[in-house]
Amino acid sequence: MRGILRQVRGRLALAVALQAAGALAGVVPFIAVARIAVHLTDGSPALGEELWPLVTLACLSGLAALLLGSAAGLVSHLADNDLQLALRRRLAGHTGRLPLGWITSKGAGEIKRAVQDDVHALHTLVAHTLLDVTAVLTAPLLALAYLFTLDWRLALLSALPLALGAYLFSRAMAGAAARMAEYGAALGRISSAAVEFSNGIAVVKTFGRSRQVHERFLAATDGFSDFFTSWVRTTLVTSTAALLVVSPAVVLLLLVVVGAVFVTGGWTSAADLVPFVLLGPAVAAPMGVVGPRIQQIRAGQAAATRISALLDTPLLPSSATPAVPRGSRVSMREVSFSYDGRTDVLSGIDLDLEPGTVTALVGPSGSGKSTLAALLPRFHDVTAGAVTIGGADVRDIPAADLYRHVGFVLQDVRLLRASVADNIRLGRPSAGDDQVERAARAAQIHDRITELPAGYATEVTTGVSFSGGERQRLSIARALLADAPVLVLDEATAYADPYCEALIQDALSTLAAGRTLLVIAHRLATVRHADRIVVLDGGRIVEQGNHVDLLAAEGRYARLWRAQEAAQAGTTSTVHDSPAASPERTSR
Repeated sequence: MRGILRQVRGRLALAVALQAAGALAGVVPFIAVARIAVHLTDGSPALGEELWPLVTLACLSGLAALLLGSAAGLVSHLADNDLQLALRRRLAGHTGRLPLGWITSKGAGEIKRAVQDDVHALHTLVAHTLLDVTAVLTAPLLALAYLFTLDWRLALLSALPLALGAYLFSRAMAGAAARMAEYGAALGRISSAAVEFSNGIAVVKTFGRSRQVHERFLAATDGFSDFFTSWVRTTLVTSTAALLVVSPAVVLLLLVVVGAVFVTGGWTSAADLVPFVLLGPAVAAPMGVVGPRIQQIRAGQAAATRISALLDTPLLPSSATPAVPRGSRVSMREVSFSYDGRTDVLSGIDLDLEPGTVTALVGPSGSGKSTLAALLPRFHDVTAGAVTIGGADVRDIPAADLYRHVGFVLQDVRLLRASVADNIRLGRPSAGDDQVERAARAAQIHDRITELPAGYATEVTTGVSFSGGERQRLSIARALLADAPVLVLDEATAYADPYCEALIQDALSTLAAGRTLLVIAHRLATVRHADRIVVLDGGRIVEQGNHVDLLAAEGRYARLWRAQEAAQAGTTSTVHDSPAASPERTSR
């Protein structure tokens, strides 16, 4: 927390000092009114001479309290503004230098939460809570100090509800940290169950499983209800008692009853009781609002912790001796990689990708295809060995130069909230409109763009949606315009229907011309014409060659090929045999 607030600490200290002074000034009118009441009841002969200075003091103190409180709020809000701007800039700059593999594994949600939600959560703490806490602590202290100068016995009585309320509240909050963690987990289970039910409703209804998923949602909500009811039940008595004993009505009743005993017993005068009646309830007032303030402080601390954790995430190391690739030949030597530093996902990879060739990575799920391809654009750094492009180690190539040499088309295409043209020119911002259009035509997406309300100027995500295949073609247009000599393609036709797949294949043929291509393929038929097919299994290269040679070798590739052919034949047979799909049965 201190590290996050370091840059505004001085201004926050000033705001707290102003708020404290304002809170103290705000108590003075009550003291002045109490003194006026004393003078009105003691029969002083020079009443006007004594009252007007007190009236003036009350008015000036009230005005000072207003001005000082406003100044404190202004200073804290300006500090909060600067803090939010600086934090968002730091987070944006830091995440921009994080390994892309870390970002893709964590997802955008964690970054969004830190940049938007957590930074916003600090606003309440910095701009409001600190000042509120200062006010509710400072004013009662001055009031209590003044009451002790009048009658220590009644002053102790005024402090009794505060002490009792603090004790009861501490009992009610015992174990709150663990309970809050359980509370968040219970809400998370409800959220997950709700998302599962809403996202999968079509599928679960189709297969008659909606009741099962619905029951999981009900179980999550019932679990939360049981937990929350149990928590409330265990704290209800003590928390209610804590609020009651510090409530103004109860404090006032206590002071009036005991004060009446003091007055009738001759231990104090009725006039001396007036300050306690006016200021006594204010002494215990902080306990009535301490709960929400503690929650706000905890929320701010949790947000600061998450922001700090993101800012402490190790950056992608940069080399002290930058290198520039000379050519587009890719070489991997004795490459090993581990996500956790203990278990190797890849081991002993030796592979060369020649300029102008297509190399396909195939293998069963979990064999390391995507991980190996991710090393080329440096989504991760190798654990051992080296990956070079044009003779330069990718770890020595500055990021800007690396991404001018390596482009990638991934399965999950992300489009920015910007115009279609700006999404295409993302890798080459200086490209003109005619260059953007040529890239879109080559990617077989120009006709779809011209159908949009504003053509290339149409903003993505504002009422305009693209199918998975269309997104892939936009991504290919982006890669074409960037004109990187080395490309990584991760199953670029994964989300396409047969018509879109044909368009994408045409676009990919244009994209591949003269470039060094590394293709991740799950469907072997899409890469049967590749110059070389590399078969991975268990993080190692077990076979490599062209399609014909690998089939003749009767190894791992041949078994995968036959398994996919059999699966495809079974699917086709099922479709042809279904009544809905058979022309003969339909005609009958």
